[in-house]
Amino acid sequence: MAAQEAAVNVCFASARELARLIRARKASVREVMAAHLLQINRLNPALNAIVAKLDDDQCFALADEADRRLASGEDVGPLHGLPIAFKDLEAAVGFPFTRGSPIFANEMPAEDTLLVERLRQAGVIPIGKTNVPELGMGSHTYNKVYGTTLNPYDQTKSAGGSSGGAAAAVATGMLPCADGSDLGGSLRNPGSFNNVVGFRPTFGLVPVAPTPLPCVGFGVKGPIARSVEDAAFLLSTIAGSDPRDPSSYPSDPSAFAQLLERDFKNVRVAWCPDLGGLPLDPRVRGVLERQRKTFEDLGCIVEQACPELAAADKIFLDIRLWMSSYNHAPLLEQHRDQLKPEAVWEIETGLGLSARDVAAAIAQHGELLQRMRRFQDDYEFILCTVNQLPPFDASTAWPKEIDGVRMEHYVAWMKSTYWISATLCPALSVPAGFTDDGLPVGIQIVGRRRDDLGVLQLGHAFEQATGFGQQRPPVV
Repeated sequence: MAAQEAAVNVCFASARELARLIRARKASVREVMAAHLLQINRLNPALNAIVAKLDDDQCFALADEADRRLASGEDVGPLHGLPIAFKDLEAAVGFPFTRGSPIFANEMPAEDTLLVERLRQAGVIPIGKTNVPELGMGSHTYNKVYGTTLNPYDQTKSAGGSSGGAAAAVATGMLPCADGSDLGGSLRNPGSFNNVVGFRPTFGLVPVAPTPLPCVGFGVKGPIARSVEDAAFLLSTIAGSDPRDPSSYPSDPSAFAQLLERDFKNVRVAWCPDLGGLPLDPRVRGVLERQRKTFEDLGCIVEQACPELAAADKIFLDIRLWMSSYNHAPLLEQHRDQLKPEAVWEIETGLGLSARDVAAAIAQHGELLQRMRRFQDDYEFILCTVNQLPPFDASTAWPKEIDGVRMEHYVAWMKSTYWISATLCPALSVPAGFTDDGLPVGIQIVGRRRDDLGVLQLGHAFEQATGFGQQRPPVV
């Protein structure tokens, strides 16, 4: 029992602190690995967050090699020795690249994605993958290859998605931090459902390669962590332009490794929990309303205001569906019987869009970005819900109704995140409290484009003032 308690203490240390202890030779990589493996072996069989895991002996061999490199005086990266499992939408040499689909169940990639490449260069020790929905579609992590990832706060509930495996693993101390991706909410949604931090960076801050449609769409890569500070720390290793991604832009990633303290006195903030009328579960609304005063106590001028985002719905959906049809139409032709119904609907609907439909969506997107820019001239930050309801039953494919309003398709319940995706702005999910029955609720902090640091600073201030992220799941 004492060994288990010691392991838990290691597993819930911050990623930044663990990396510092390893570099200072005050903790060995083997010790850190042993603690995390104990946690994984204890919790993962029930939660199913980490998949395609290496066996323990392989993990220890990698840890010993990392210790030898450090002892030899070799220059190592900032994440040296931290165990990680890459999201299963990332190709990583040595691991299956299933995308949660039986179609790709046996695929072994020949090269890493750019994100995986950067994390390896930063010194992480890859031990497996994290579970995802089929093809990353939807914000509930289940598939026919590995099964369903369950919520550690209530194992009858969804862990969200598509980075559901990553968020559940981080929430329970199975991983110190994790990578994720976010098209319509896939970093923020599971962050909220698992009481951890999920950060969607400004489009282009973290380069993406390879990608079949560069400079198109809303997809980004970003961090999941138990604190805003750790999310920023991980971001400092994956941000920064790369010639392989023409949408990436010059930035100073080292800024995210610095302290996040900032004075928010007289900073104007727009308060709009339901983004102007989206259906919002009363349990979520109640949690969020209690936190308005927290931002006021931080010095913010909090005003009831909301950008005009209704057009984001069709803009996002038309571009997303068109991209899905382009990327996955061959799968529909050859493997229709192996695809979930929602994937078939998404691809087929996208195939029904005309060139004029897509062009109109792109033009309207430009207009939306200008409206958002003008709104943000007055308000530095926007505060709203992450998810429109608490974690739902894991046996359900997706929520069919919110607060009495019927959902018209399988991603309709995610409008509070995908409307924000359409703005291309940075957005943070940070723990904001719990429902009466103990389910986590996050608040979404949205900032101006390329002010990722400001969003992280406000999230850090809120986190320090409230401490909700320190409440561990009951399974721990």
